[in-house]
Amino acid sequence: MSDRLLMNEMSWTTYKERIDKGALIILPVGATEQHGPHLPMGTDAMLSTAVALDVAKKIDAIVAPVVAFGYKSQPKMGGGNHFCGTTSLDADTLAHVLRDVIKEFARHGVRKMALINGHYENMMFTIEGIDLALRELRYDGIKDFEVLRLEYWDFTTQETLDKVFPEGFPGYALEHAAVMETSLMLHHFPHLVDESAIPTDDMAHFPAYDMYPTRTGWVPCSGVLSPAKGADAAKGVLLAGDYAKGVTEAILKEFPNVKVKG
Repeated sequence: MSDRLLMNEMSWTTYKERIDKGALIILPVGATEQHGPHLPMGTDAMLSTAVALDVAKKIDAIVAPVVAFGYKSQPKMGGGNHFCGTTSLDADTLAHVLRDVIKEFARHGVRKMALINGHYENMMFTIEGIDLALRELRYDGIKDFEVLRLEYWDFTTQETLDKVFPEGFPGYALEHAAVMETSLMLHHFPHLVDESAIPTDDMAHFPAYDMYPTRTGWVPCSGVLSPAKGADAAKGVLLAGDYAKGVTEAILKEFPNVKVKG
């Protein structure tokens, strides 16, 4: 049991022993959001967890249960909150959920944590949750709790981008349910990808402003913001390799006492 990676597969005694010996906690944060007709709505949660597990295979880390609901999907990066199935949290709800979870880890004895975000819209609210938690922990006299926070896609190397997008990279926001996420899902969870349902919509084009209520007509009916044509598991392997390597290196740089597995 001591070699298990997932917190929710451990007994509390095994978990305590690992924490007492200095294990790092990795908290994946995702969303439940439409990802076109070919990918599951849990894609963001699944991929942030997959990255966390790849990292935990390399270092002494425990992967916490994923926070599977995220901030409201936005048209320019997630298609929008109007799609059936997309299930979102208000900003303060997400921030306070993260605050409470982080404070609980501190109560367990955790003093170092990495938060891996897999949903673009979560970004600022993960920062808020961390800030609220650290502020309250300082009031409680816990001043040595540290959090490394990241979006896993920021570790994509230029070399990999050139191989994955030989005709040019459209940008991370438009890559919703497109080549990157589809390739990663084909690598990590091929049984959940319906390749026959990959849409053929053209790339979405948005104006340089937003409108409220949302102009749902700006978004392709499929919910996919740029073509997923060309996605394959081999590209997913390249991307996953970048994330496992880059995130691990970042953790070891900021937490040099974390043990590396042989």
